[in-house]
Amino acid sequence: MRISILGAGSWGTTLAILLSENSHSVMLWSYDEGDAQNILRTRKNSAYLPDITIPESITVTSNLVEAIPDRDMLVVAIPSQFIRRSLEKCRDLAFDDVLLVNVAKGVENGTLMTMSEMLHDTLPRLTPDRIATLSGPSHAEEVSRRIPTTVVVASASLETARVVQSVFMTPYFRVYASNDLRGVELGGALKNVIAIAAGIIDGAQLGDNTKAALMTRGIAEIARIGVALGAQERTFAGLSGVGDLMVTCMSRHSRNRYIGVEIGKGRKLPEILAGMVMVAEGIATTQSAYDLARRVGVEVPIIEQVHRILFEGKDPLQACSDLMTRDPKGEMW
Repeated sequence: MRISILGAGSWGTTLAILLSENSHSVMLWSYDEGDAQNILRTRKNSAYLPDITIPESITVTSNLVEAIPDRDMLVVAIPSQFIRRSLEKCRDLAFDDVLLVNVAKGVENGTLMTMSEMLHDTLPRLTPDRIATLSGPSHAEEVSRRIPTTVVVASASLETARVVQSVFMTPYFRVYASNDLRGVELGGALKNVIAIAAGIIDGAQLGDNTKAALMTRGIAEIARIGVALGAQERTFAGLSGVGDLMVTCMSRHSRNRYIGVEIGKGRKLPEILAGMVMVAEGIATTQSAYDLARRVGVEVPIIEQVHRILFEGKDPLQACSDLMTRDPKGEMW
């Protein structure tokens, strides 16, 4: 296939290499012309994956209009809150024969659209049955080193999901197919909020018991929102639910967990973000998750406390105390 990867961060670069190794013709688009030229000159992405060599077979451009025409597949690896503004200029291009694979994890602020909904809204000539989302426990730092990884691809059309599955499968990158697009998207997005909370627990040295409880009750909150929005409950026990939650809450590679760790140590959010190169999707997603829960009328005490810590300056230890002293309840999802 002729495939363009839109977004030259760590994940976009990793997937470009993976797809090139699968004998596809790959173009990598970077929004920054200087970064694109640096990759062409050095065959390295020094800002994100400095130790990984990018094959000569991968072409690189900073011209978005050049990256889209005559492609069989577009892989959107742009951070979720920047996708709409990046792709607006492509609104009138023909997408009749293109498959679009989203790998960003988020819910758009304001509209509260999932990524597939927002992509169709931005590119209305792209029919929903040609959109898929690839998600799961898959840190680029490990996939780029060919460490065995398993993910799921979902689409409203199971046929589309299976085509994408066949394109991405390698001996070290196993892909499952699903038709629960809503569940896979929400699982991948909302777990970042819980990962921030998990990082806070680590930064404040609250212990393994606390973190295990947080993850268990966190996936319950994610599933609660998802089911209220039409997702299948069982999806949240899968790769884009529990799987992605586990790796993001525990891994040293997790940007969202890192933010939580620093907050748990007493640092303030603006200071933390100022020192980061990569985008942590969980900050914006916390606002969307909070708003989604209020829209559908479900109880999400952990998400509410993360929202208060990030946007109202609440003390993390007080937030933990408030969670622990809520009225007694039965263990229900």
